[in-house]
Amino acid sequence: MKKKLLALVLAATMALGLAACGSDKEASKGEATDGGKVFNIYCWNNEFRTRLTDHYDAYEAVSETEGKIGDVVVKWHETPNADNQYQNALDAALLAQKDAAADDKVDLFLVEADYAVKYVDTDYTLDVKTVGITKDDIKDQYKYTQDAVTDSKGVLKGLSWQGCPCVMIYKADIAKEVLGTDDPAAVQEYVKDWDTFNATAETMKAAGYKMVSGYDDTFRIFSNNATSPWVKDGKLNIDASIKGWIDQTKLFTENGYSNKTTLWGDGWSTGFTAEGDVFCYFGPAWFVDYTARQKDADGNATNDGLFKATEGPQSFFWGGTWMCAANGTDNAKEIKDMMLAMTTDAEVMKGIVEKDADFANNKKAMEEMAADYTSDFLGGQNPLPMYIAGAEKISLENITAYDQGCNEKIQSCMKDYFDGNCTYEEALANFKNEVKTMYPELTVE
Repeated sequence: MKKKLLALVLAATMALGLAACGSDKEASKGEATDGGKVFNIYCWNNEFRTRLTDHYDAYEAVSETEGKIGDVVVKWHETPNADNQYQNALDAALLAQKDAAADDKVDLFLVEADYAVKYVDTDYTLDVKTVGITKDDIKDQYKYTQDAVTDSKGVLKGLSWQGCPCVMIYKADIAKEVLGTDDPAAVQEYVKDWDTFNATAETMKAAGYKMVSGYDDTFRIFSNNATSPWVKDGKLNIDASIKGWIDQTKLFTENGYSNKTTLWGDGWSTGFTAEGDVFCYFGPAWFVDYTARQKDADGNATNDGLFKATEGPQSFFWGGTWMCAANGTDNAKEIKDMMLAMTTDAEVMKGIVEKDADFANNKKAMEEMAADYTSDFLGGQNPLPMYIAGAEKISLENITAYDQGCNEKIQSCMKDYFDGNCTYEEALANFKNEVKTMYPELTVE
């Protein structure tokens, strides 16, 4: 039943019906060969390309769209995530994979946590063993990073170089002014659980500050800590933790505890500046370096030292990028070498942390670095022990193929309720109607 439902949702979410084709006998053989002259990589931005350029010695950058690994030409197919463009482009390429010319075949493609299940539970992704990677090779990786790309039969279909446990980053000067301290351990006492966090929001308001920037800032903490999945036995299920986020966000909106911004939208990031009035944000290492850290036209950081970090009310993770080998690749050797170098080489892992301020998916390397690592953005604080502790707590037991759609729609449909433009019941009905449209195979009550 689980596999049947998954196949249905895959067919519904992939414009050209990739899942249906994934059952093709010829596709299901799990083929990977060597000798390809062109190595095609599909992704949504330049992050992985820069990681290879900076940390993978075998890769030589030629341009923004091409590189080389020995005599093999590496071609980058980068399509933005916006409006599902990347997944649509990838779906079309995978559907054409069986009949594509050798130089046009997809060899490696990247996926995010929100939609990883959509791809790993089809025959268009290869078991990492098919390209020669063993369990012993990847023994030092964090378990959740493998769970995220393990299919419903228990087969591992991808690997990641990063872990994405999250912390709460807060404005040090606001903490000192309002709470009397900016020490992470002391600040943690003011945000140690949601009741305390909400009480501190009132304290921040009284002092003229906002606790968070907008509606969505705490959503992933609540959704990650749900005790049941979005779909149970073919029925839509709204966990109590999701309802907790709705209640909190309504409270914050009505009481003026936020600036009523939308994640990534206008005004949402103003709190990262010295003049910003937002006390805290939540995110993993990539969020800190790529989003929170503000840079001038020359790439120089302008807000280093303004923030510090603490654990926050609950552990959670956000995002991550996984490499998946495409069934039918003719560059198995290059894929194996790249995956091993980027996800198991301890020196490469350390280099990623040092240069990119990321958190690497290697327990041994991170534990070694945790003794004396410091973050310029956090004013010399060492966040690695917090990341390490958080990574060990992450559980993906409730992950489903429906998560991306349900997470996005519950947030968008509830905004009218938060702003007082409709009742809770009306907003909930709108959400359920959206789910029915996206996933007609589900029972929605």
